[in-house]
Amino acid sequence: MNRLDDAGRSGSASGKEFGWRLGMVAFLFALLAGFIVVRLLSVQVVDVQKYKTMATRQHEREVVEQAKRGRIIDRSGRLLAESVQKVSFKADPYLVRNTPVKINGKKDTVNNVSEVASIFASHFGKSKSYYARKLRKKSRFVWMERSVPIAKAEKLMEAKIPGVGYEKEQHRYYLNIASQVIGLTDRDNRGISGLEKRFHDELKGQDGIKVFQRSAIGERFLAAGEEQIDAHEGLSIQLTIDADIQAIVEDELRNAAIRHKAKAAIGVVMDVETGEILAMANYPVFNMNNRRNYRPEKARNRAITDAFEPGSTVKIVMAAAATEILHRTANDTLDAHNGSYVVQRRVIRDHEKFERMTFREAMVHSSNVIAAKTAMELGQETFYDYVKRFGFGERTGLDLIGEVKGLLRNPQDWDKTTLPWMGYGYGFTATPLQVLQSYAAIANGGVAMRPFVVNRMLDAQGSVVHETRPAKGGRVVKQETARYLIDEYLEPIVAEGTGMAAAIPGVSVAGKTGTAQKLKNGSYHKGGYVASFVGMFPADKPKVAAIVVVDEPKQEYYASMVAAPVFSRIGKRMIAVSEPLKKKLAMTSPAEEVLDSLEAVAVPKLVGLQGRDARKLLEWTELVMEYDGRLKDIVIGQQVAPGTMVVPGSAVRVTLGAWGEEQAYNQTGMQ
Repeated sequence: MNRLDDAGRSGSASGKEFGWRLGMVAFLFALLAGFIVVRLLSVQVVDVQKYKTMATRQHEREVVEQAKRGRIIDRSGRLLAESVQKVSFKADPYLVRNTPVKINGKKDTVNNVSEVASIFASHFGKSKSYYARKLRKKSRFVWMERSVPIAKAEKLMEAKIPGVGYEKEQHRYYLNIASQVIGLTDRDNRGISGLEKRFHDELKGQDGIKVFQRSAIGERFLAAGEEQIDAHEGLSIQLTIDADIQAIVEDELRNAAIRHKAKAAIGVVMDVETGEILAMANYPVFNMNNRRNYRPEKARNRAITDAFEPGSTVKIVMAAAATEILHRTANDTLDAHNGSYVVQRRVIRDHEKFERMTFREAMVHSSNVIAAKTAMELGQETFYDYVKRFGFGERTGLDLIGEVKGLLRNPQDWDKTTLPWMGYGYGFTATPLQVLQSYAAIANGGVAMRPFVVNRMLDAQGSVVHETRPAKGGRVVKQETARYLIDEYLEPIVAEGTGMAAAIPGVSVAGKTGTAQKLKNGSYHKGGYVASFVGMFPADKPKVAAIVVVDEPKQEYYASMVAAPVFSRIGKRMIAVSEPLKKKLAMTSPAEEVLDSLEAVAVPKLVGLQGRDARKLLEWTELVMEYDGRLKDIVIGQQVAPGTMVVPGSAVRVTLGAWGEEQAYNQTGMQ
C-alpha cells in the first residue's frame, strides 16, 4: 500500500506540473495573440496615416529640376552663350527583364528586353543588339542615350516605357569668341572661369524640386498632394562687347602672332566717354565647346592678369607732368647729349643721335635720354604722384576676376636709377588694360572712366534688373593739358614718328609705340621683348581708344613694325563693319568718300630700316618695294612720302645705301 500511495502522490505532482506548464504556454500564446491583435489595430486604425505615408514614400522620389542658366549676349543682343535643354534616357535592366503585367487577371512578369531595344534602335538608328547588351547587364541602372535634343526625345518621353526613365539636363554652348572674357562652365554647369565664374550666382537661377511616384510597372508620375517647386531661369547678362569688333580684334591678333611667331598677343578696345569695353581679346584662344582640351592656363585673360614693364608708351605720363609742373612746351629745346646719358655709371641710350631737340621731337622720336632727364627734374614724389594719378599700381575696377594691380614701389624703396628709368617705362609693371585706361583718360579730356564689360542684367521676361552706369575714376590731368598732349605729341607721333604704321585712312589717329625688354632671371636679355601700340581716334575728338600688345615676337620686335600695323588694321575693319561707330565718328553724309578711303593703306616711313626689314614692313601693309642697291644696306631715301595713302599692291621705290650717306631716321630702336 505504501508503495502505491507514493506512486499516486508522484503522479499527482507530475500532472500538476504538466498542467502548470501547459497553462504557461497557453498564456504566452494568448499574450502573443493579444500583442498581434493590438499591433494590427495600431497599424490599421490608430497609425494608419503614418504607415500609408511611409508606404507611399517608398514609391516616391524627389527629382531636382535644373534651372536654365541665363544667356550671355553682346551689346546688340547677339547670343554669345546659351544653355540648351537636352534629355538623357536611362533604364533599370532588372525591371525591363521583369516587367510586371497581368495575364488573365493574374500578376506575372515578362522580359521586355527585345521590345525596348527595338524601340530605341528605330528611334536613334543604332543596332538593336547595342541596346539589348545594355539591358542584359546585372546593374539596376544604365544610360540608354545621353544628351538628346528635346525635339528628338519628345516621342520617347511620352511613350512611358516600363523600366525606362529620363532626365533633363542643361548643356552650355558658346559662339566661341571672347573665350577668356566669357569663360566656361564645367559638366555640372558651374562657372569655372571668366564671367561664368564671376557671375555664377546670377546666371545659375533657382533649381526646382519635383516629387514623383512610380507605379507597379515602373511608370513615373507627379505625386499628388506633394509640394512641387518650379525652377526659375537665371539672369541673362548683356555685355558692352560688340561681337563684330571682338571677332576683328581676335582675327588680327592671331594673324600678328603667327606672322611674328609670338608667344601671345593682346588687344582691348574701349569707349573713352563711358569706359565700356568694346572688345577684349587674347591669343592663343581655346575652343569653348571642347571641354576635353580645356586647360586653366588657356583661360587666362592676359589683358588683366599679365603685368609687364610698359616701356615708351608711358612717356606720356612724363610729358603730362612736365606740361603741368615744369610748364614744358613742345617747342622747348633740350640737350639730348648725342643719344647717350650716364646716370650712376649706367648708360641711357637713344637710337637716334641728336645733340639738341625740341620736346616735341623727343616724343616723336621716343628719346629715352630726354624722358629720363625730365623725370629727374620732376623729382620722385611728383613723378610718383602722376604715375599713381594715371591709375598705375591700382586695379582698374573691371568687373572680371583675376585682375592684378601691377608693381609700383613707393619712392622710399627706390634706388638712384629708379626715377630716370621710370621716365621711359621701366622700373614698374602694368597690365595692358591699365595702359589703355591711362590713354583713355587723356582722350576723355583728362577724366578717367572705370572700365566695365557687363552692361545690364535681364530676367527671363527681358526686364532690366541691373544696369551698369558709367563711373568716373577721377581727373588725371587738366582738360587743356589733355588736349595739348594729343595735339602736340600723340598725333604727331602717328603723323610723322614711330607710330606712322598705325594710321587709319580718313580718320586722324593719336598714339604711342612702346618696345620694352622683358626682365628674366633678374636681367634684361635680347630675344624677350614686348611690342605695344596704344592710341585713340579721331584725334580731334576721341571716341575710341585701343591697345595692341605682342608678347615676345621673333626677329622683328619693334612696336612700329609689329604692333602699330595691327592697330591700323583693327581700326579700319572696325569702322567698316560698325554702324554705331560710324555715327560716333560723324561719318554719315560724306561717309562714302571716307569709307572708300578705308581700302587705302598708309605708306610707312622706311628711311633708316635695313632693306630686308623695309621689304617685310611693306609686305605686311600690302605694298611692294622696288629698290636700288643691296638689301643688306639701309634705306636712305624713299620716293613716296611717309603717310601717303595708296591702294594696296602699290609699289614704293626706295634707295639703299650705307650709313652716313644721308641723315637717316633709325627706326630700328626701341620706340
